[in-house]
Amino acid sequence: MKKYLITGATIINEGRSYRGDVLISDGLISRISEDGSLAGTHDKTGVEIIDATGRWLIPGVIDDQVHFRDPGLTHKGDLYTESRAAVAGGVTSFMEMPNTVPNTLTQELLEEKYAMAAGKSLANYSFYMGASNDNLDEIVKTNPRTVCGIKVFMGASTGNMLVDKAETLEGIFREAPVLVAVHCEDETTIRQNTEAMKAKYGENVPMEAHPLIRSREACFKSSSLAVELARKYNTRLHILHLSTADEIQLLSDAPADASKRITAEVCVHHLWFSDEDYARLGARIKWNPAVKKATDRDALLKALLDGHIDVVATDHAPHTLQEKSNPYFTCPSGGPLVQHSLMAMLEMSRAGKITREMVVEKMCHAPARVFSIDRRGYIREGYHADLVLIDPNETYTVGSGNILYKCGWSPLEGVTFHSAITHTFVGGHLAWHNGSFGNSRPGSRLMFNR
Repeated sequence: MKKYLITGATIINEGRSYRGDVLISDGLISRISEDGSLAGTHDKTGVEIIDATGRWLIPGVIDDQVHFRDPGLTHKGDLYTESRAAVAGGVTSFMEMPNTVPNTLTQELLEEKYAMAAGKSLANYSFYMGASNDNLDEIVKTNPRTVCGIKVFMGASTGNMLVDKAETLEGIFREAPVLVAVHCEDETTIRQNTEAMKAKYGENVPMEAHPLIRSREACFKSSSLAVELARKYNTRLHILHLSTADEIQLLSDAPADASKRITAEVCVHHLWFSDEDYARLGARIKWNPAVKKATDRDALLKALLDGHIDVVATDHAPHTLQEKSNPYFTCPSGGPLVQHSLMAMLEMSRAGKITREMVVEKMCHAPARVFSIDRRGYIREGYHADLVLIDPNETYTVGSGNILYKCGWSPLEGVTFHSAITHTFVGGHLAWHNGSFGNSRPGSRLMFNR
């Protein structure tokens, strides 16, 4: 593989920012220098030099929750198109969800997705094994070394993936051989809220009612059950996309390391939007769980900063604009974010809401620790060279001409960012450089130290 020497970058890593050089060789971070010695003394033969003066160098972002729609829903997105958008956004590794078509409910179907990614994905990848009410025999076969986790929908989902039988949930939490990641919304509460809204509006329920239907009570009831089961069976639990201030009380502010048994994630959209944005954006910010009040948004950010919430992710879930133009009950939930998640968080940093070191902690380091990912998520010698160079002085506005998602739209259209990604390395391969993709080498399957 090609060798690269990145010189003069401001390296943001492990809570520090310092100027240094990084040598990439054989897909790995070979050398790191804080004194400029690499640029001055290393043999340059066969090495491409990248002068990164004035730019930031961070580990590649690890997104622990995406929906790339492959197989079966590829009119919305696929492993190639969405991984391209990911690497353009500085996301070098992703973990993809099982509610594709068919649902990923057997080990055979799971391995078929890995085989597809091996030929199509520009980013590194892992796939969750899906849970249903009747596939515990498949769940227990999951290999902790090669699979990121088990995904349990404790709320409505696609196909046969709602797990709502008490005995099934008990069995999963008792016997799962690997981390259990949960979508927590209580289905009974949602159905009751839906009937109340239908009684008021008929079929013409406004988008502003979404957080009333997918209510804070539905979230808290389901999250409380998940935590109760995890404590009962000492399950390694990861709660996805928290959306309410109420749920924070269920969590510990202990460091996100191997001893923390219950961890949690917040998504960019729950940190960026509030229910005040439904009037302007409507279905474009219809997600499950719903975007809720500004007080929830602010509490989630505080919990992220104080350690109750461990990871920032996207729940990237593209739908076509035609699908999103449907009335409330036939309009799907979800939106595309993976190209813009890092830029959005850096914009929040620029506004003084979070430090750039904390952005790297929550998007790069913490996912690597929470999932025990092998040699990724840090700038360390001997680690895989998943690296991102950022120009902190380049301004651009999100618009149709620069959106890379297959669905062709973004809930952040019109937003101006004040930084831009110039280079993304995936395992030492230059996958993105100033608007061009390196398609010659796919990403790698993530491995886990469990």
